[in-house]
Amino acid sequence: MTRVAAIDCGTNSIRLLVADADPASGELVDLERRMTIVRLGQGVDRTGRLAPEALQRTFAACREYAAVIKELGAERLRFVATSASRDAENRDEFVRGVMDILGVEPEVISGDQEAEFSFTGATKELLGRDDLAKPFLVVDIGGGSTEFVVGDDHVRAARSVDIGCVRMTERHLVRDGAVVDPPGPEEIAAVRADIEAALDLAERTVPLREAHTLVGLAGSVTTLSAIAQDLPAYDSTAIHHSRIPYERVREITEGLLRSTHAERAAIPSMHPGRVDVIAAGALVLLAIMERIGAAEVVVSEHDILDGIAWSVA
Repeated sequence: MTRVAAIDCGTNSIRLLVADADPASGELVDLERRMTIVRLGQGVDRTGRLAPEALQRTFAACREYAAVIKELGAERLRFVATSASRDAENRDEFVRGVMDILGVEPEVISGDQEAEFSFTGATKELLGRDDLAKPFLVVDIGGGSTEFVVGDDHVRAARSVDIGCVRMTERHLVRDGAVVDPPGPEEIAAVRADIEAALDLAERTVPLREAHTLVGLAGSVTTLSAIAQDLPAYDSTAIHHSRIPYERVREITEGLLRSTHAERAAIPSMHPGRVDVIAAGALVLLAIMERIGAAEVVVSEHDILDGIAWSVA
């Protein structure tokens, strides 16, 4: 076993996994998983820069994670940064801050690399299951982008497109600096149009409709699973490998789009950092399911973070 640490810094959240990995057996034993909403991508789509307050929130989380990594004695650490830091003009400031705190340089990976890590993390446990037909379509709905990966025991095709929940919210569901609650038909139509255009782009290189099992990753999807199960609090065990039928996804999405900030915040399993962006994330998932005719989505708590850990091991 090798004790490894992996950090995934996305547009909306930064997450840590410390685990013991055994490449020979394919076993990854979690020691610690943490997630902090830092909204690193705040305003990046509009300004092209990482906001000072977003950087400070992210560095504060890094300091917390550094203490955990030291306490648990991880031998290796890999820090991967995704959509927001790819897009930012001042990403060097972000890189310097992370290096000062954690002693490693954050790797600003491409969308294709992001997709590979997501696929490995999501499917390693699913490959031997007889009840899930291959190939898989793994969909990782992040804050700034969504990754599409089709494969079975290996990746066949992958594409990253800019339709994350934060990006769609900031682009279409904000007016005069505040999220529109609830959005009207015009705002919803604008989000849908962006998503459909991105799906057209993804289908140029990824055969989305050839997949037999849809696997959904990241906070928007896991939160929808918690809502679908009416969980009294967020429960990773109940969410991991749960299945949400298409009709339930549609029903929840329509409800979120009709709801106010207060109504969404009152959902027991809703993280406060997702209240403003969950409707856009749900709309991305719904559009994907409609595009490929998926009857259900299999929800995975294991994703890019697990793929990063395996790459270190």
